[in-house]
Amino acid sequence: MSDHLAPLRQIHLKPSPMREALARLRRDSEYLAIPLLALLISAAAFSLFLLAVGKSPLDFFELVQRGGFGSAFSIQNTLQRAAPLILTALAVAIPARIGLVIIGGEGALVIGGFTSAAIAIPMIDHAPPMLALIIMALAGALTGGVWIGLAGLLRHARGVNETISSLLLTYIGIAVMNFFVEGTLRDLTNPNKPSTKPLGDAYMVGKIPGTDVHWGFAAGILIAIFLHVLMTRTTFGFAARVTGGNPRAAMAQGLPVGKLIVICSALAGACAGLAGFFEVAAIQGRANASIAAGYGFTGILVSFLARHNPIAIIVVAIMFGGIVASGGLVQRRMDLPDATVLVLQGMTFVILLISETLYGRFAFFRDDQGKDRT
Repeated sequence: MSDHLAPLRQIHLKPSPMREALARLRRDSEYLAIPLLALLISAAAFSLFLLAVGKSPLDFFELVQRGGFGSAFSIQNTLQRAAPLILTALAVAIPARIGLVIIGGEGALVIGGFTSAAIAIPMIDHAPPMLALIIMALAGALTGGVWIGLAGLLRHARGVNETISSLLLTYIGIAVMNFFVEGTLRDLTNPNKPSTKPLGDAYMVGKIPGTDVHWGFAAGILIAIFLHVLMTRTTFGFAARVTGGNPRAAMAQGLPVGKLIVICSALAGACAGLAGFFEVAAIQGRANASIAAGYGFTGILVSFLARHNPIAIIVVAIMFGGIVASGGLVQRRMDLPDATVLVLQGMTFVILLISETLYGRFAFFRDDQGKDRT
């Protein structure tokens, strides 16, 4: 005998649109709640560290707030520090979408910045400043793209671990810059610190009108938005996500896995190379050891904390830009070494990695009510 109530039971068991929306919101909130929990635990662990060395955690975090966001000057300083963090974090986030863990953004930043400075030397006083800046930016992005693209090519062609190869390429890039800066391209008029010849004010990137923040910050935001659209709203981004989820299934579907790996790696390197260009053309005015300031390594933490989301990277980069900007104030007021901020970043990164194991473990973030119970 047929069950005449089956259609009514199916209608009753089908979740309403409101319940589906709430369930989706609850699932998505997990990706915000767990990183925030990791930040709170990091702050607590770092507070214990400060107490162990006889310093006040409240004083530290108050100085971080004041030095990073307490005035118009500190906010602009924070935004300027956030500019390279956005770009180096994107150098981690884009390969992550295809399943790669690339941590060589620092090397691409250094080699991109050095190339920008080197190619500018023959153009100084011989080429229009705007044309020279465009060529410098393209050279930095291209060099960075080739640098990290090489790690992607090695992964595809030879199965070389991209994490190790990109990290080793970082040290090679720094060594290449030092070789030329201390040798062939050294500015002999500056005996104190090995550097290339200065660009001059005419060949520097200007400030955003009404602020002391250079255009690299605006460029970072625009690139982050562009890459978010590319990875979420295009067939290229869909193919990259499919490849990142299951490379073998992607190959079985005929997707060009190798090409996708190399392209995503090259895009990552181009972002970091642009960060190097802005460090040279907007901050330093020349290539020297100062461009290896650790932005590429901090960008790793920014990307992981933002869950490799280009839009979230902007917010997280500003937060860490404030922490970096407050380092000098903390050092002066609390008599702490400048490596104190690095200790905080290291603790945060370790705890953030541990928190990755928490996803899917909390019943609150799972929706079991809409399932058919038999």
